[in-house]
Amino acid sequence: MACRISELVIDVADPERLAAFWSEVLGYVELGREDDGSIEIGPPGAGFGGPQPTLVLSPGSAPRSGKLPLHLDVSATDRDQDAELARLLALGARPVDIGQTGTESWHVLADPEGNEFCLLRTRLQPL
Repeated sequence: MACRISELVIDVADPERLAAFWSEVLGYVELGREDDGSIEIGPPGAGFGGPQPTLVLSPGSAPRSGKLPLHLDVSATDRDQDAELARLLALGARPVDIGQTGTESWHVLADPEGNEFCLLRTRLQPL
C-alpha cells in the first residue's frame, strides 16, 4: 500500500487573499474553513480525497527568510504557456529572478505573498 498526497498546507499571512488567488489559478473552490482561520480549497465536485490534492491556507505569522524548501509547479490545461503567463500576471502573480539564464522552458513567479511557483511549458489535459 502506498500513500497519496491529499492536502498541501501552506502557512500564509492572509488566507482570504491567497485562497482567492489560488482558486483562480487552479480553478478550485472553497471547501471549508476552520476556527483558526484556515481555508481549504480544492477541485469543484471532488474535494478532499479526489485525484488532486487540496490546498489548506493556514494563518501563520512567522517571518519567512529565504527560499521555501517546497514550491508548486503549474501547467496550463486550456491555453499555451504565453497566454497562461499573461493570465497569471493579471491575477496578481509577479515574475521572480532566482538566477535563471533566460533559456529555461518555465517561468518563475510569486503569488501575492511572495511564495514562488513555476509555470511549466507542458500543457496538461484537464481532469
